[in-house]
Amino acid sequence: MRALIFAAGLGTRMRPLTDRTPKPLLCVGGKPLIVWHLEKLAARGVREVVINTAHLGALFPQTLGDGARWNLRIHYAHEGDAPLETGGGILHALPRLGDAPFLVVNGDVWTDFDFARLPDAPRDLAHLLLVDNPVHHPQGDFRLDAEHTLHDDGEPRLTFAGIGVYRPQLLDGWRQVIGERDGATMQPPRFALAPLLRAAMREGRIDGQHHAGRWTDVGTPERLRELDASLRG
Repeated sequence: MRALIFAAGLGTRMRPLTDRTPKPLLCVGGKPLIVWHLEKLAARGVREVVINTAHLGALFPQTLGDGARWNLRIHYAHEGDAPLETGGGILHALPRLGDAPFLVVNGDVWTDFDFARLPDAPRDLAHLLLVDNPVHHPQGDFRLDAEHTLHDDGEPRLTFAGIGVYRPQLLDGWRQVIGERDGATMQPPRFALAPLLRAAMREGRIDGQHHAGRWTDVGTPERLRELDASLRG
């Protein structure tokens, strides 16, 4: 299995910390956020990782190298100065990810979840990891039913953890779903993945699982400090 780590965000809410350091390279517990993911991916048996970059992208290969220290092979998919968002980022990285299902993880989250608990392939188009709703996102994102199918309606809702396993076919027909919004007419296209996931959910084609353990969306300096303190304590 190959993996993609989203690392192209601008980190605007984390300024001034991200003026000189991309958010996934900020340290918690003595190492960069993205290194926690690389270690988990290596333990999962992943051997090839694509990291998409934009803001301060040159710092990623300078910091992480070719991945050999984790027994990984890292490929860098630079998107230019402006990130292509999640959907455009996957589309841009697909030539490096191949035809088989691949694991995707947001570079700015931290979790104690064991990536080995993810399936090698989703039942259909995608398998998403959900967590309990954090204080800053009490409304949640999706409903997980008893058959582990995800829905964009109904209650109770859980929060998407930014971790999942996808088939490349999820991107098939993306233009019909996205239309001309969100920079989709640009080259390369820039668009969010969420509309594709919601469209597939309406057809019952997305499944998932719930992780009740620790998870943090490191979206503010305060959350970064809290996470760092908890990991060092």
